[in-house]
Amino acid sequence: MRVFCERLVTVNSEIWLPLTGKPMTNNQVFFFDTTLRDGEQSPGCSMTTQEKLTMAHALEEVGVDIIEAGFAMASEGDFAAISTITQAIRKPRIASLARASKEDIEIAARALQFADRARIHVFLASSDLHLEYKLKMSRAQALDSTGESVRLAKSLCDDVEFSPEDATRSDREFLVEMVRVAVEAGATTINMPDTVGYSTPEEYGAMFREVRERIPAIDEKGVILSSHCHDDLGLAVANSLAAIQNGARQVECTVNGIGERAGNAALEEIAAALYVRGDKYGVTNGIVMGNLFPTSEVLGQLITFRPSPNKAVVGGNAFAHESGIHQHGMLANPLCYEIMTPQLVGVSRTSLVLGKHSGRAALRHRLEQLGFEVSREELQHVYYRFVALADRKKNIYDQDLVGLLPDGIRERRKPAGQAAS
Repeated sequence: MRVFCERLVTVNSEIWLPLTGKPMTNNQVFFFDTTLRDGEQSPGCSMTTQEKLTMAHALEEVGVDIIEAGFAMASEGDFAAISTITQAIRKPRIASLARASKEDIEIAARALQFADRARIHVFLASSDLHLEYKLKMSRAQALDSTGESVRLAKSLCDDVEFSPEDATRSDREFLVEMVRVAVEAGATTINMPDTVGYSTPEEYGAMFREVRERIPAIDEKGVILSSHCHDDLGLAVANSLAAIQNGARQVECTVNGIGERAGNAALEEIAAALYVRGDKYGVTNGIVMGNLFPTSEVLGQLITFRPSPNKAVVGGNAFAHESGIHQHGMLANPLCYEIMTPQLVGVSRTSLVLGKHSGRAALRHRLEQLGFEVSREELQHVYYRFVALADRKKNIYDQDLVGLLPDGIRERRKPAGQAAS
């Protein structure tokens, strides 16, 4: 059995996808989503096959290029989920993770047999720490296993990704040699993961630059370099962006940044950074920005927790303002305190939260929305009462505001249809 899929080749230094005949520009970044594999390995994030399928549809809608649907060898459930997803999802290519072993790779190929476009993702540790203590394997054995496993995967699927696990803590000379072996064996994507979130942006970017410079076959064969970053030091997104700046054209990420330990690089944060700071990165991608928040919500409904309120881009407070200075600026011009509109990522509107830090401008704005017009003197009176209440109460609701108003103001309330928006 052989799984046929699109494979990157070069023609006169231009990268082409032969089964579609479409050229791939050098500034295109592919989004490889591993929410259903690495993300699901996080405590509280396990999903049934049907839940994985629901999430896969959401990932297809948000525009990811590759969905890593699971680790076929890990369990019967993972195998079933991968197989089910390959039969229902058509736009993204579907990948299965596999260790550098014959059994893993063959099972991955079987799980992917119904995919329109498939990828086998093979990994093997490259750091001496992992080789000695986890695998009990010498460097020479690791190089032999790399070549053999990539060649086997290549015989079963045209699209093969290889990851030297713990790349950022590996001896650089050995890492380069392992990548060279994988490229010569036919790997079409080389992913260099910061498996334990150890690296810094400067180090991570330099690693990509060096590997690319020292292995000319990467560019000659159109091999895609990929990042995969964990957030143990809070640097996963920064490291991913550094990799892009240094030649990576695939980023591996998860929705809401879920994943092992502190999580993975967050898909929505990378996408937002590439959009808002397009002047800095100058790359394109296929992410549908308006689906970022809805996709985050789908995941939150499937697992046991939602993002922290202060989570960038999709957190509950990402577009909320309580400070009076901020609220005044927002009412004058949203660009004062928002670098992107909430609608860009699928959030309905900005939220001006009334609390003890709020100012008169926000209070007047909310009262107008409720249908009350107040003079300067009336606003001053109501504001003092509002601040006194806010010092005692964490959450201020509309009925609280109405209760603060004198009878004369309440009697002047406009009908709902005439209230300011």
